[in-house]
Amino acid sequence: MKIMKVLVSDSLGQGGMDVLRKEKSIQVDEKVGLKPEELKRIIGEYDAVLIRSTTKITKEIIEAGKKLRVIGRAGVGVDNVDLEAATQRGIIVMNTPEGNTISTAELSFSMLMAVARNIPQADAHVKKGEWKRNKFKGSELNGKTLGIVGFGRIGREVAKRANAFNMKVMVFDPFISKEAVKEWPVEFVDVSTLLKNSDFLTFHTPLTNETRNLLNKDTFKLCKKGMRIVNCARGGIVDETALAEAIQSGQIAGAAFDVFVSEPPPADHPLLKLPQFICTPHLGAVTEEAQENVALDVAIQVIDALNDRAIRNAVNIPNLDPDTLKGLKPWLVLAEKIASLFPQFFDGSIKKVEIRYGGDPTRFKTAPLTLAILKGLLTPICGDSVNFVNAPALAKERGIHVSEGVSNEISDFSSFIDVEIAQGNRKHHVKGTLFNQQPRIVRINDSPIDLVPEGWILFVRNEDLPGVVGSIGMILGKNKINIAEMSLGRFGKGKKVYAMTAINTDSEVPSKVMTQLKKLKPVLDVKLVKL
Repeated sequence: MKIMKVLVSDSLGQGGMDVLRKEKSIQVDEKVGLKPEELKRIIGEYDAVLIRSTTKITKEIIEAGKKLRVIGRAGVGVDNVDLEAATQRGIIVMNTPEGNTISTAELSFSMLMAVARNIPQADAHVKKGEWKRNKFKGSELNGKTLGIVGFGRIGREVAKRANAFNMKVMVFDPFISKEAVKEWPVEFVDVSTLLKNSDFLTFHTPLTNETRNLLNKDTFKLCKKGMRIVNCARGGIVDETALAEAIQSGQIAGAAFDVFVSEPPPADHPLLKLPQFICTPHLGAVTEEAQENVALDVAIQVIDALNDRAIRNAVNIPNLDPDTLKGLKPWLVLAEKIASLFPQFFDGSIKKVEIRYGGDPTRFKTAPLTLAILKGLLTPICGDSVNFVNAPALAKERGIHVSEGVSNEISDFSSFIDVEIAQGNRKHHVKGTLFNQQPRIVRINDSPIDLVPEGWILFVRNEDLPGVVGSIGMILGKNKINIAEMSLGRFGKGKKVYAMTAINTDSEVPSKVMTQLKKLKPVLDVKLVKL
């Protein structure tokens, strides 16, 4: 029997280690606290490495891992792993996306109760030898309206607890259809209605272009006066400086955060000076049960992958043999990029996905491509919890119907992937192909285009008039934003002809620059996406 070596470089816990040590086909070494050069020196001996959030698996370490087949992350985020380098080497990167659902939901509700009743402040008050009860008059949850932004698994667990406390629950989630959650006793509303009516507001959504600074100086003015806010999701969803000002003005009664833009927050952070603000050091997954759950999950997943039994929760590649993966890989990349464009570029909940494959992709089984499309579609919505294994279940959970087929249409391109999505009350479609094995997006709705789907991309739609492209370039130049690639497309008929400019930039375009572009008279719309 072949013995495979597994390195555990972050503390996994007794349960996870016991599972690994019981496996007869595996020799496990626990070496916690390795410096990068130490890890690089020994990684070549191992078939798999298990990590939490401390160990950084860089490109250099991956290249040194000559035998490395699996990287297992005990937790959701994989930002400490170079996914591109791992995928290039055919190394499976897997995470454990469901182990901390309950712990995060419970923390959110604990923070909700703490901010409602001023519990941390009252505790500190008594420990200082004081006893002024009227100083800490709070608010009951009973009969109040809880606004939930994001209705995935954690948001739903929070809603269950709110219902038990006799709260009215309103939900804003633009990427989920009402039909998919009609059995839930919640009311789906737009963001404006949510802010105007919520006594309490909690976030359960990843940080995306759409959710970044969702609460800001302007939207705080829409909030019901005296609202209390909880954020145990991601730092950056709430503009922290604007929140401090809203609390000081009395618009917001209080807030409880487990996450910040910069962690730990600087000592002079304006929120830390406010008695109405309470915070914890990113404790969402820090319970004995959650830590044990993800450790057990990742240990079992790595054992099964090494023994070719099953691959679960792979975040970078579907389960394919090496030869098939080599031929299909550029199409997998293209499929994921195409799908990732939809939730960032178009508005509305996603109801239906129709996929058509033509030419070269049809030489393979197209199921992995469809998985890549679902993963690309859901990642901007659900964040790092989406992988090639759970994407179909998440789509079903959100009421998204998927169909696929082979196209016999006569096209400008002999090989392509064409995706049409019913989103809101409209249908949108994006088409892509490969040029010299490199992904290209060649059509967005009625507009032909030649787009490199990589990095930050600025889309500007405008009336087709002279000088617009020059004006866009001047604004970007003045703000020191470098243009890496540019593609132009035209659509419309007769006197109603429009243009779309897609600009790959070397850096993110700040919101103030987006505002300047939107003020150009011929400009109809400006979007920034990351692919």
